[in-house]
Amino acid sequence: MARPQMLKLSEVLFELGMSRAAFYRMRARGKGPRLVKLPNGQLRCRRGDLDNWLAGCEEPTAA
Repeated sequence: MARPQMLKLSEVLFELGMSRAAFYRMRARGKGPRLVKLPNGQLRCRRGDLDNWLAGCEEPTAA
């Protein structure tokens, strides 16, 4: 099954396992994945932006 390219905020929250309030606090601190605001005011996250953001959150492995 193909993953959608534009995720709804609820899908992002489910994937990250975090509450909406925690997500907005993180965004207020300048953290979090890039979002797209649609003309109707809804937010979406591109699958690539979420994947890239998550990759950037990885801690380096110990040598």
